[in-house]
Amino acid sequence: MSPLPPPVAPAGAPVLPSPTPETPAAHTAEGPGQAELLAFVRRAAADTALVATLPLDPEGRTWLRLDGPGGSEAWLIGWPPGTGTGWHDHGGSYGAFATAVGSLREDSLAHRLPTDGRTGTTLELPAGVDRTKELNPPQGRAFGPHHVHQVLNTADHTHAVSVHAYYPPLPLMRRYSRSGQALRLEQIERPEDWQ
Repeated sequence: MSPLPPPVAPAGAPVLPSPTPETPAAHTAEGPGQAELLAFVRRAAADTALVATLPLDPEGRTWLRLDGPGGSEAWLIGWPPGTGTGWHDHGGSYGAFATAVGSLREDSLAHRLPTDGRTGTTLELPAGVDRTKELNPPQGRAFGPHHVHQVLNTADHTHAVSVHAYYPPLPLMRRYSRSGQALRLEQIERPEDWQ
């Protein structure tokens, strides 16, 4: 299968305030909140019959589109050993993900990045912004619209499977390269780039 599509939200999607990880956003009038998305991904990750429908490829990520709550975009994703997303954001969407099988490592930045950068823009990150979290079943996490992270299956021999949901549906995804404290915007992808 081709590479996993990046999480993306529709153009012009509202930018909602980012709650703290301890207090995900509640339901909004416009769509499901972070708490609802987190509950959805946890339920889906615990559904062994659903997880078993995902074909696994030994060399590349695989995925199935799911019906998320309240018009959200959702994915069931398979991660072969040693695969990851690279640094990216979600184009202003907020979301959640949960591990169903195996273990995933999330590296994230506790720093709000400007959203109007052009490809080639480099940002110098302040010290102390790096966060790392291991997510084993049934763990999950919700995140706000300014979240920048990478997700990795660091296992040597074991596939991981996870469930992801985003609202609004991803309008775009920004991909970054990282060298030390420098984060460079390399590419802006839109849904037509991965669908």
